[in-house]
Amino acid sequence: MKRRNFITKGTMGAASLGLLSHIPANAFTIANAKMVTVPIGFQSYVLREDIGKDLVGTLNRMKKMGYEYVEMCSPKGYMGPFEPLAKYSGTEIKKMIDGTGMKCNSSHFTFGELKENLDERIEFAQQMELDHMILAFGLNAATPDELKENCDTLNAIGKKVKEGGMLTGFHNHAIEFEHKFHDKLVYDIIMEELDPDLVKMQYQTQAITMGVLGSSYFNKYPGRFISAHLQDYAKDDKSKEVAIGSGFSDWNDFFAAAEKGGIEVVYVEMDTNPGAFEDSAKFLNNL
Repeated sequence: MKRRNFITKGTMGAASLGLLSHIPANAFTIANAKMVTVPIGFQSYVLREDIGKDLVGTLNRMKKMGYEYVEMCSPKGYMGPFEPLAKYSGTEIKKMIDGTGMKCNSSHFTFGELKENLDERIEFAQQMELDHMILAFGLNAATPDELKENCDTLNAIGKKVKEGGMLTGFHNHAIEFEHKFHDKLVYDIIMEELDPDLVKMQYQTQAITMGVLGSSYFNKYPGRFISAHLQDYAKDDKSKEVAIGSGFSDWNDFFAAAEKGGIEVVYVEMDTNPGAFEDSAKFLNNL
């Protein structure tokens, strides 16, 4: 190599190194950072028939797809396809789940069982070593006063659950974004009425079909959320569930705000399209 070429290339290399020295050390990490930094799970209600017949086999199948967590539904509260599991204690169900290598720190409960048998339901949740006891539905009301009363009841439940070492959560559906009282969305009223120290939120993304962004609530109410249910919908048909990542939802926007919202785990819930579970897991594990 001629001396002139050597000097030129050497100078360019030094200049490049000098330029690189001004780039933040985490720039390349940021560029390749994963958007999904929380565990990925699925909601058991979608596979209730399979789970009622063969809990272990179903969980083994879902684990192979890339799911790490399962969110259960209280067998005694839901019954129906879950009834075969109602004979087991929380300890026994946990042992079956643990045997598959999957984790479970959350379960859905009905309002009725929480109001009528709270002590027994807390004991069951403690046996399962849950972190979250989620009210799946039940706050909807015909009047503002009734809505406030329901929220007060859930706050009282949340106080007792917290004393038991767990957190209570509320799981929304589309209806809370469809109805208003005094020109205010029911969901916004619920956020005002529930005590954030006693009841957290489990955000279901179904509201995206009405133009509601989860990120807007995560940013507005930092730390109020503990988990989320993920659904995606076809770009040409908002009523059709499709695999996460193949619809019109902006998941980068969602997960960019999820940490601020307090999200600890996400659950895929494809109630009308369980065949989309595998592709959904692939997308989330690579996002």
